[in-house]
Amino acid sequence: MATFLYKLGRLAFRRRWWMALIWVLLFVGAGFAASAAPKAPADTFSMPGTESQKAFDLLDERFPQTKSDGATARVVVRAPDGEKITATDNKAKVDKLVAALGKGAKVSKVDDPFKTGAVSKDKTTVYATVSYTDTGTELSDKNKDALDKLLKDTRKDGLTVEAGGDAVKTEQSMGGSAELIGIGVSAVVLLITFGSMIAAGMPILTALIGVGIGISSITALASTLELSSTTSTLAMMIGLAVGIDYALFIVSRYRAEIAEGREPEDAVGRAVGTAGSAVVFAGLTVVIALAGLMVVNIPLLTKMGMAAAGTVVIAVLIALTLIPALLGFGRRKVLRRKDRKKPFGTPHTDPHGKPKLGTRWARFVLRRPLVVLLFAVVGLGAIAAPAAKLELGLPDEGTFATDTTQRKAYDMLSDSFGKGFNGPLTVVVDKDGKGAGAAAKDVGEALKKFDGVVNVTPAAPNKADDTATMTVVPKTGPSDADTEKLVKKIRSDISGVESKTGSEVLITGSTAMTIDFSQTLDDALVPYLALVVGLAFLLLMLVFRSILVPLKAALGFLLSVLAALGAVVAVFQQGHLADVFGVDQPGPIMSMMPIFMIGVVFGLAMDYEVFLVTRMREAYVHGARPGEAIVTGFTHSGRVVAAAAVIMISVFSGFIMENDDMIKMMGFGLASAVLFDAFVVRMAIVPAVLALLGKSAWWLPRWLNKILPNVDVEGEKLHKQLGDVNGGPAPYSDPERELQRVR
Repeated sequence: MATFLYKLGRLAFRRRWWMALIWVLLFVGAGFAASAAPKAPADTFSMPGTESQKAFDLLDERFPQTKSDGATARVVVRAPDGEKITATDNKAKVDKLVAALGKGAKVSKVDDPFKTGAVSKDKTTVYATVSYTDTGTELSDKNKDALDKLLKDTRKDGLTVEAGGDAVKTEQSMGGSAELIGIGVSAVVLLITFGSMIAAGMPILTALIGVGIGISSITALASTLELSSTTSTLAMMIGLAVGIDYALFIVSRYRAEIAEGREPEDAVGRAVGTAGSAVVFAGLTVVIALAGLMVVNIPLLTKMGMAAAGTVVIAVLIALTLIPALLGFGRRKVLRRKDRKKPFGTPHTDPHGKPKLGTRWARFVLRRPLVVLLFAVVGLGAIAAPAAKLELGLPDEGTFATDTTQRKAYDMLSDSFGKGFNGPLTVVVDKDGKGAGAAAKDVGEALKKFDGVVNVTPAAPNKADDTATMTVVPKTGPSDADTEKLVKKIRSDISGVESKTGSEVLITGSTAMTIDFSQTLDDALVPYLALVVGLAFLLLMLVFRSILVPLKAALGFLLSVLAALGAVVAVFQQGHLADVFGVDQPGPIMSMMPIFMIGVVFGLAMDYEVFLVTRMREAYVHGARPGEAIVTGFTHSGRVVAAAAVIMISVFSGFIMENDDMIKMMGFGLASAVLFDAFVVRMAIVPAVLALLGKSAWWLPRWLNKILPNVDVEGEKLHKQLGDVNGGPAPYSDPERELQRVR
């Protein structure tokens, strides 16, 4: 591995014009393909194998005139204080609004509240449900603006009018500012780390090229592979972060090789051969974690994971080829100003200089490993404590800001009709032949007897009378645990009625879909964790030739993820520091958050493990004692890993400023996880554990050592072939000729 990458780095250095041209052409070509590609399909959400999805598919087949996933708007109207909505004047105003709603473009039907009985008991409030032919994402802003104008016109008549649903216009998000903030902070961190504008700009430039190619490719393939517009969200976040990090490690290693007295071409080859090997395996762990999301069997997550994995692969390839080419152009300019005047081939390091911060920290941990270990574990454990009270769900309009029309409509419905009206259940009765309407009546009578059911609407059969639908209103809200218990109770106890009527009863709707979604993720969590951690454990065992080091890496990752989940629960569920992070309404944590964080954070955590511990392993293989190896690893990689972590935290933190609750929570969770994993687990727990284990940390059974292929990430074979002694620089010669001579 190291020898191959060494040759690749030198080739890219020598053929830098061609290499740069290839990547520019790929960038331009991908951009052109994206601009010429058909429009991306609308966002769709499906969960194959679940009851709610089966019911949705049945509704699409049996009720073709009504699109089951079409957008809806629930318009809630309340009379002025002291008046009834059923009064003649107020009723006329509502009738006028209903008639206007029915004339809207893309509207398939509007339920008249006075005909459907959607009138509150105190006669002050009604609601009308508007159904559209297009989905919420397909619906144009023009359609949503028309609905918004109708609401405003009706308010002028003296009525209180609010609306909820996916057909209602929402506040626009920042639209790209998050990425700019992350890039800006990254530029400052890189400038401080390298002390060179060229060196600082190189990782950002290559990361943007990689993300540009990745996002453009996703856009170009969107219509062919049915990739929605949200598929690129994760690819943008991960691609930008790892793209900067991977380039950072290659450039940093090149500068270290120059400082040891290498010539530029040799330094590039060695940087790609050693740090590049770490980049390859770090990238593989990220790809495994992201691609493993397909185990969950939710198409949306699978597509997001695979798209992000593809972007990571591009970032790795750019780090191994384009970075060496750019270093060929930069050469001296990537060095600090004081080092540029020194001739190549002359060591720049000062053995009597002041030890670096990483060196001093490593020596401190070696003196007090047990204290550092206990302090770090207890601290993360305390932060992780709120995770024990984790409540999963999907954000609904009850978590919107209190000044939005969606939240106002939600509260009006809860106050006037009950909490369950915000999360009604759709019951589908499927019967072979005819008689679905009659069977649905029996089903409806049975449903009314369930504790927790407030209302059951009359059955509505289709023309063929083989399918009927009805709406069940629960007593509790959509995110309430009692609602979930009710759905599961109905599904388990309705079998008797199914046998009696010869029909199949299915429960669907947004509330049931949320429940099935959470259950699907819960069922997939353990298999996914076993697959990802298992494969990565084997990969790390190949890299480090050890059992305890990969085990320690996996356990440390679990601790950092639990701590990050605890922080998410504390802020987004319990409301601590909610104002600081812009959380309008605390509520349940998104169901996908735990498995999403496991997938993404595991890959990123292994990045730091590989970059930091590989340098320790390299020193140990070249004869250093265990303690010396730890110090060497921190001396050479501590500052760079810290910079990489700060960069990744800044990239993810930028997304906290987005208005989208899902993106905000993802950004906060990932930033917290990187903070805990990089600075507590990798910088404190890892050296403390290695110090306590000593030589046994690098132990591997002989029989296993013979079976496992030696990938030589630390470049031991490369150093021997190049004539190095203990990894140090050999007298200057042409390393390429020397390598050929040795062979």
